[in-house]
Amino acid sequence: MPDGKIMKQSAVPLKEAATTGPRHEVTVQQAKPGLGADEVRRIPVFVVVPARLLLLDIAGPVEVLRQANRVQSSVRFEVHYIGPTSSLQSSIGITLAAIEPLPQELPPQSWVVLAGDVEHVMLCGGGFGPGKTADDEAAEKAIVKWLQTTVRPGHKLISVCTGALSAARAGLLDGYSCTTHYLSCDELRAIAPRAQVLENRLYVEDGERYSSAGITAGVDLMLYLVHRVAGQSCAVAVARYLVVYLRRSGSDPQLSPWLEGRNHIHPAVHRVQDAIAADITKPWSLRALARMAGAGDRHLSRLFHEHVGMSVPEYRNRLRVAHAQELLRETRLDMERIAEQCGFNSARQLRRAWERMHKTPPREARIHSLRHS
Repeated sequence: MPDGKIMKQSAVPLKEAATTGPRHEVTVQQAKPGLGADEVRRIPVFVVVPARLLLLDIAGPVEVLRQANRVQSSVRFEVHYIGPTSSLQSSIGITLAAIEPLPQELPPQSWVVLAGDVEHVMLCGGGFGPGKTADDEAAEKAIVKWLQTTVRPGHKLISVCTGALSAARAGLLDGYSCTTHYLSCDELRAIAPRAQVLENRLYVEDGERYSSAGITAGVDLMLYLVHRVAGQSCAVAVARYLVVYLRRSGSDPQLSPWLEGRNHIHPAVHRVQDAIAADITKPWSLRALARMAGAGDRHLSRLFHEHVGMSVPEYRNRLRVAHAQELLRETRLDMERIAEQCGFNSARQLRRAWERMHKTPPREARIHSLRHS
C-alpha cells in the first residue's frame, strides 16, 4: 500500500506546505512554535510487549505513528519495543523477536504504551495454545515491577485495551479516571478500587494517564495524541490513510468536521478539500478551487453537493468553526483574534457561522472548557 510522499524537514507554515501524494493522500508540513528549520521535536515511545500480546493493540496505534512520521517533519516519534523477554508468540501465532529489554530509566517526556493480551494464542492451523504459563505470569510481574520503578511524572502512560490492567496492578491508575475493554471493566475496578473506571468511552484522558477501550480504540486514542502534538492536519491525513474516522474526543462519537463529507472516493473533490483544510484562512475563490480540481465552477459545485453533501462555502465554514471551537477550548484568545486566525473577517461573522452549526453561543465552549480544566 503506498505510504505517501516523505517530506524534508522544513519550517514552512502549514498553509504553504500541503501537497498530494499517491492516491491523493495528504502530506503536510507544519511548523511548530520554537522550532527552527532544521529542528525536530523527538518523542521517545516505548511499547511494552506482554506475553500473549493481542497484536492489533500495538499494530494499530504504532501504524498511526509510522504514518505520522511520514506525512510531517516537525515531530518524530521514535518507537522502541520493550519487554521482559526478547521474543514471544502473539495472539494470532506470529512470533515477535528482537524485543529490547526493559530499560532501567526512561528519557523525560517519554510515552509508555501498554498493550493488552489474550487468554489463548491461536496456533498454526487454527487451534489454540494451553493459556497462561508460569513464564507468562513471571513476565507479567516483571512488567508491573518495571512500571512501578520507572514511570515518573512527565511520562505519558498510554494503555490500550487490557493494558490498563498492568497499569492498575502497578498502582499507576489510583486517583485517575480510566477505561478498558468493556469485558474487563469489573476486573479493572477490582484491581484499582481507587480509580474511576468509565464505561462506554473510546478513550479517557486524565493528566498524564491515557487509556482506551477495546482493541481498535487504541487507534482513536493515538490519533488524538498525534493531533495534540503534530497538529490537526497531520491527524486527518493519517486517519484518511488508515480509512478510519477521526473522533474529536473519547466521549464524543460524532464525526469530526475535519472528516465530515470525506466518505467518498472522488479524487478531484478530495484534492479541493485537502487544499481548504490545509489553509482555512485563505479566501478561496470558487474559480481557483475549480481550476485545482480540473473542472468548471458549476461542475465543482455540483460535485460538492453530490459527494460532500454541502456547498463549497459551507464546507469551508464548517472547518473554520471547528478550528474556532478548538481555539476557544485550548487558548484564552479573544473572539476577534480567534476570528482572524480562523479566516473570518470579524467576530460577528464568526458568530453568524457558529449559529448555523451550534445551538449554544461560542462562549459556552469556553465555559465548558474552564469547568473541565
